[in-house]
Amino acid sequence: MTYTGDVTAGGPADVRDLPGLTISKIEVGDFGNNAYLLRCRETGDGVLIDAANDAPRLLELIGDRPISKIITTHRHPDHWMALAEVAKETGAETIAHPLDAPELPVPVTRPVEHGARVSVGVATIEVIHLRGHTPGSIALLYQDGHLFTGDSLFPGGVGNTQGDAARFDQLYTDVVERVFDRLPDTTWVYPGHGKDTTLGAERPALPEWRARGW
Repeated sequence: MTYTGDVTAGGPADVRDLPGLTISKIEVGDFGNNAYLLRCRETGDGVLIDAANDAPRLLELIGDRPISKIITTHRHPDHWMALAEVAKETGAETIAHPLDAPELPVPVTRPVEHGARVSVGVATIEVIHLRGHTPGSIALLYQDGHLFTGDSLFPGGVGNTQGDAARFDQLYTDVVERVFDRLPDTTWVYPGHGKDTTLGAERPALPEWRARGW
């Protein structure tokens, strides 16, 4: 089956098999949140990105193979409603940026800053700090080709900054400098809600995003 990233609440996971990782995407909760399970193909180690909601469904997705880490992309509650239960059941390390960590329902056992590396078995993902949606929003990058953006980048624009011009300017600048200026058009974007996209599909609209201010 070809991966599309199109998932629905209560529907099956969409699974992408890469040479080093398997990526499973599901939608959970009432706000159309995406959760992503990354598994190392060599070791079987797993990392969950955003225990957003519906802990039983996330635990079913994880199954009987362990995960070592849960990464929360940012502080907003719709991205961590199942964090306490999934962390308790799995014993996984909890990871977030220190600026958002105090808002989470469980202690963050590993704070991460911009440029940090997080292992998924023998694979590695990189933390990219994208300030603006929240102070500690992060994206996770795998091999310059797969970018998990939380609520900082979507098809059609950057994340919500509640009409705050300074926050928008910061987020837009970070997304341009730390994502678009660095990564190729083929980079696949896995957002915190809704459908996936690519940097190539979004790049032509950057001037429009800047002009409209959201």
